[in-house]
Amino acid sequence: MSHESRYLSQHELVARSQEVRKNLLLCAPALLVLFLAASGPLLVMLFYSFLEAGNYGGVKYQWSLDGWFNVFMVRDIFTDELGFADAHLSVFWRSIRLSIMTTVACLIIGFPTAYFIATRERKNRNFWLFLVTIPFWTNLLIRTFAIMELIRNNGLINNLLVGTGVIDEPIQMLYTDFAIMIGMTYVYLPLMILPLYASMEKLDFNLVEAAYDLYATRLRVLRRVIIPLIKPGIVAGSILVFIPSLGAFVTPRVLGGGKNLMLGNLIQLQFDQGQNWPLGAALSIALLIIVMTTLLVYVRYAQRSGERND
Repeated sequence: MSHESRYLSQHELVARSQEVRKNLLLCAPALLVLFLAASGPLLVMLFYSFLEAGNYGGVKYQWSLDGWFNVFMVRDIFTDELGFADAHLSVFWRSIRLSIMTTVACLIIGFPTAYFIATRERKNRNFWLFLVTIPFWTNLLIRTFAIMELIRNNGLINNLLVGTGVIDEPIQMLYTDFAIMIGMTYVYLPLMILPLYASMEKLDFNLVEAAYDLYATRLRVLRRVIIPLIKPGIVAGSILVFIPSLGAFVTPRVLGGGKNLMLGNLIQLQFDQGQNWPLGAALSIALLIIVMTTLLVYVRYAQRSGERND
């Protein structure tokens, strides 16, 4: 390499580094806003979780692990014995269980819906997608109250069943785990349908026809051809439903009647009536850890799938 070409390459490196520095300076205000708006509240919650609870709410700026200790353990006020915080653990279990049930229900309903849309003529697909996205136009609280009107004792479903003679008296569906699952399924169903449709739209249906030509049954075609090809959409939709279901607040509060708490309700309870901000902050960070673990599992799965495809 000549001296002139070496000089040009060094000049290009200097110019490139200056351009990168300039771009970083231009992005600095946006990065600062993102840090303060997204990371700032999380750092405050993390800081609060290691402080003592105030006498009337708030925190005392004294280092303490009581917030994290009380997430899983509780001390008897009479005997001073330690035991598991059964109430908190039951809320954790109910939140995870209902989130999984909601995800499965959305998948069972969303899969055939997305398949139906993907197999329509291309000019008609936008109309069906438009119908799927209509619920997003309505406030979440209004949609939750609509579900309440359907499943309450004097609601449409019970009146229809009693009127047709299927049942003798109304079924208690409201203020149960079942009501919460139904409400969250209705709210988050579009988040499952859209990723599934995006994967099915790219599906080569000639492969499905080829499987039928080889005398494969419908179930075998579904298991061996369709599901493996649209698996990224299934995983993405499941993540999009599971994560917001885990931290749901409005739907469990309205349809659960304040009795069947989920993590979002328990966190709000600690900050409001419980006046135990460190415990509420520790529960918030615990919820964040569960969500991050779920996302890491998804990223790991996506990387392995990409490596197998390569």
